[in-house]
Amino acid sequence: MNASNLSLLVIAGGKSTRLGRDKRQLQLGDKSLLEITLAKGRNAGFTEIFLCAEAPSPFLTELAEKYGALLLFDEKQGLGPVSGLAQGLKHLTTSWALAMAGDMPFLDLEELCRWGATLPTSELALVPVIQGRLQPLAAFYRRETATYFQKALHDNIRKIRQVLEAFPCNKVEYTGSPSHFFNLNTPADWRLAQGRFANLRRRLPLISITAPASGTGKTTFIEKLLPRLRKRGIRTGVIKSDSHGFNLDMEGKDSCRFSEAGAESVAVISPQGWFITQKTAQRADFEAVASKMEGIDLLLTESRSHGTLPTLSLWRGKGEPFTGEDTAALFTSSPQEDAASLYEYHINNLEKAVELCLFLMGR
Repeated sequence: MNASNLSLLVIAGGKSTRLGRDKRQLQLGDKSLLEITLAKGRNAGFTEIFLCAEAPSPFLTELAEKYGALLLFDEKQGLGPVSGLAQGLKHLTTSWALAMAGDMPFLDLEELCRWGATLPTSELALVPVIQGRLQPLAAFYRRETATYFQKALHDNIRKIRQVLEAFPCNKVEYTGSPSHFFNLNTPADWRLAQGRFANLRRRLPLISITAPASGTGKTTFIEKLLPRLRKRGIRTGVIKSDSHGFNLDMEGKDSCRFSEAGAESVAVISPQGWFITQKTAQRADFEAVASKMEGIDLLLTESRSHGTLPTLSLWRGKGEPFTGEDTAALFTSSPQEDAASLYEYHINNLEKAVELCLFLMGR
């Protein structure tokens, strides 16, 4: 089964209570979060697209017209995605639909359709399972399930999982990346989404490691991070930013003499490797330097100033922690684990740092 045989239900209620603003209109690049989803659906070639929302708005009308989607509104408000599924499923002209939340910007629709290429014959739904968790808003539903969701509306049932218990459902472990199912609910999630999106547009993913003061442990943090990334198959390069300037060559060496004589650039090549020193009028852009580094999947940069999006910020009580818009997460000696605006972790939690690096680089 491919997209040309399926309908797409985009469930986009619009409450966004945990985020504090309408997440459907948050901008990633030149598109809103909801437009990214609709554009993916149209590009994937779905037979029909339904945009299921709680209430009308000019924003929704414009997007529906732009992407040829049929705009549907909840018959009964306040019951979340159950209302959207009930409305969308009863309008299907195809036998099956892929239903997805409108706040999953990194879901690969084509990969998901390949995974669900053989839809079940006896069950009424195919639901991915990721690390033990059901993903009912990235799942395939037969048209007949509309009856069950309509009954759930009548009974004021809000939980999709409860509805799934009413009919035969095939729950299968998903074989792709768990990060594809990331959904955006909080300001902290929004920071992660912006960081990952920035890297998906780069030739080489970049993550900055920053701290407001020396002695915080940036170098040690990176040293501990590197072997853990290697174990995950990630080849990592590092660029150190130094505001005081440096001289790589030892006095008396030929390369140093060439630089002192006025050479703007000096290269040294040996059987073990090579390096280039290049004079510039201004600090070079990280990505320009990274383009000259070979055989790496990820670039880490170490800086005592605000970094380049996305940033992992380190703090041990010296100075004020960097928590600007470029900060994806804060690693500190005293984290607040329930912080909603910015994810905080203990500075020694290197496994979480690896997990975030993989996510932010698009893995």
